[in-house]
Amino acid sequence: MAIPINIEDLLNKRKIESNRIEFKKGWNPDRIYRTICAFANDFDNIGGGYIVVGIEEEERTGIAKRPVTGLPIEGLNDIQKDMVGYNTR
Repeated sequence: MAIPINIEDLLNKRKIESNRIEFKKGWNPDRIYRTICAFANDFDNIGGGYIVVGIEEEERTGIAKRPVTGLPIEGLNDIQKDMVGYNTR
């Protein structure tokens, strides 16, 4: 399934409110799943949000720091296993 917004728009916080975007520098399941829960609760009825992992945020701006850090490709299988494990608890 394609992401409904251009990744460059997410990184530059264009076309979407900043309270719907979270940048996470690395894979930290506890923090990421807290954000997922916050988006799922959606008390402000904003329609969820986007979590972009592998992106560091510029201080005080909320804009993605360039160059993008990303995640090491050799760790993606472990991240996927972690996600499945968290989702089945």
